[in-house]
Amino acid sequence: MSAGISLKELLHDNTMPGAEALVRAEADERTGTTALRCLACGHRCLIREGRAGVCRVRFNSGGQLRVPGGYVAGLQVDPIEKKPFYHAFPGRNAMSFGMLGCDFHCGYCQNWVTSQALRDDEAVSPPRFTDAERLVESAAAHGAPVIVSTYNEPLITSEWAVKVFRLARARGITCGYVSNGNATPEVLEFIRPYVDLYKVDLKGFDDKHYRELGGVLGNVLETIRRLKEMAFWVEIVTLVVPGFNDSDEELTKIAEFLASVSVDIPWHVTAFHPDYKMTDPPRTPVETLLRGYDIGKRAGLRFVYPGNLHGAVGDRENTRCPTCGETLIERRGFYVKHNRMGANGRCPKCGVIPPGVWEPNAPARSDGDGVPLPVLV
Repeated sequence: MSAGISLKELLHDNTMPGAEALVRAEADERTGTTALRCLACGHRCLIREGRAGVCRVRFNSGGQLRVPGGYVAGLQVDPIEKKPFYHAFPGRNAMSFGMLGCDFHCGYCQNWVTSQALRDDEAVSPPRFTDAERLVESAAAHGAPVIVSTYNEPLITSEWAVKVFRLARARGITCGYVSNGNATPEVLEFIRPYVDLYKVDLKGFDDKHYRELGGVLGNVLETIRRLKEMAFWVEIVTLVVPGFNDSDEELTKIAEFLASVSVDIPWHVTAFHPDYKMTDPPRTPVETLLRGYDIGKRAGLRFVYPGNLHGAVGDRENTRCPTCGETLIERRGFYVKHNRMGANGRCPKCGVIPPGVWEPNAPARSDGDGVPLPVLV
């Protein structure tokens, strides 16, 4: 950043107009003037002139909603299993980009240096200015069949994502979101022509805890239902935090809710490690993940994956055919050791195509592959 220019000033000077579909003018009864209702996330902020929404990065300037554009704060090429997507392009790399800001303020956020920028002075991740064309060219040059918006909350930077994804789709690249799920019907309609993969962090099943993180449980649950209705490919992650959301009761409620939406939704129960402002709870023990796995299976979910304790959960990281039980994808952590699927994801034993987004003749990955690659834009 240039000397004397704050991050807030820098970001405010590098924006783009908000999409018409994600903003509407409304009378502000408190001031008697017109304000802007932002529809990019579930907070639906009414933003007055000169003010910003909860996310801090979408703001009202002269009666126009200005939103982030023209930069990245995080950029990486690494295995798609790290997102994690296990039923989409297994064994392939994805290019991930992120911006700054979030509509939540989770105390254990593992991407807090980008998500909590403008909210926490310790969160420093300087933006790198670029354009959509260069991002897509970089993904193509790396042979990445997928581009994912992640690291911060992608819903609040949807205009920039769509600008990138529109070009990516024209190049045959599949696009995805890694999100907290605090969406609106309007933003999902806006991104649907360009986004096929959607991972939601379902952080628990306790509305009080959700409100402590900055969200509302019901809105996230409605988003998950709507994503399935709109035919996104959906995978769910629950970071299991000791003493916060690891009870049998809460894990059962999550699993039963997901099964009520679709038994084919992959559920990743992943291990917590102390981070950011939540340093008191211990690391999640493997026994808790195995308990979550069993709970998910009892609820009827066909695909449950313990995560973040690679090699410690037996063969539960693998994907099996839901019809005959044949091992289709053998994994260790983020890496695919062997992909036995036939053309278009067909089981080689019974011929069934499990639910997912598969490639014809997808390549397998060996244990030595998948090292993150630097990306220059």
